[in-house]
Amino acid sequence: MSRAGPARWRRRAAAAALAALAWAAPAWGRTPQDEADGLRRLERGRFTVIFAPTDARLAASLAESAMARDTFPGLPRPQVRVEIWLAPDDGTFRRWAGDGAPEWGAAFAFPLERRIVLHGHRSGKGGDPIEVLRHELAHLALHEVMGDLPPRWFDEGYASYAAGEWGRDEVLATNFALAIAFGRLPSLATLDSSFLGGTTAAQSAYAFSYRAVADLAALDRARGLTLFFGYWRQQRSLDQAVRQAYGMTLGGFEGYWQQSTRKRYGGLALVTDVSAGAILVGVAIGPLWLVRRRRLKRRLEAMRAADAAQAERERASALAALLGEDERADEH
Repeated sequence: MSRAGPARWRRRAAAAALAALAWAAPAWGRTPQDEADGLRRLERGRFTVIFAPTDARLAASLAESAMARDTFPGLPRPQVRVEIWLAPDDGTFRRWAGDGAPEWGAAFAFPLERRIVLHGHRSGKGGDPIEVLRHELAHLALHEVMGDLPPRWFDEGYASYAAGEWGRDEVLATNFALAIAFGRLPSLATLDSSFLGGTTAAQSAYAFSYRAVADLAALDRARGLTLFFGYWRQQRSLDQAVRQAYGMTLGGFEGYWQQSTRKRYGGLALVTDVSAGAILVGVAIGPLWLVRRRRLKRRLEAMRAADAAQAERERASALAALLGEDERADEH
């Protein structure tokens, strides 16, 4: 999750269900060294990792991974220095993340300050820390080149695409199936507001945003996003960049993305829709079924009682007949 400074982005302050971008200005009052004693620094290339001694192994792993994978799809190699703060505990993470950070945010990146805040190894939060760091570094790389141009959906989708964090199709497919079955596909413009709708809406927005960026890159299999980013930076217009790089309007791409999504996940959505319909039918007829079941149960109980009474009468009649025969025998 990254936090940017311009006023336009502060108005978009939002929560994210996964490691993602948070649009708010940080209010850093103190450095990590002032927050706690004993923090260490590890320098690797353009990266500085600040960590507690208990996170030394994690800090080394993150630094080596960042160095080994320091390129991002379609962008020139990043040049600015980045600080990576590993919070030794949840309380420190909350202080470093700032007051506006959502409780369930896994990590935060601050493009203006070139800083990333991650959980240390003790928290057990945020999933794979190397993947989370990759996501945050992608945010910083994008902002280093493009500044404030990318809308929220593209920023989040690009970071997820660069991190490859949606590789498991079953997770992505479930999000799409639920969205398609219970509501129509969103537009690119409405994805931004979906990040403000809570955890479930944000997860769906991440999935859709990732798919949109992946579909955009796939339009040019040879160059991916490279020409697109160049045109976007020159023209300062997302629509013009899509036109020049891929030969279609932004609206045309939106239609293509929606159609592609339906083709890719429509079967699973249909299954989900049928399941949902079955649930609704069950809810509708359930009370009637219960009433009928109770009625049948009462009828069966009445029949059993009548049968028992009839059996008792027959037993009494047979006994009376036997007694009568015995009495007649005695008289003779």
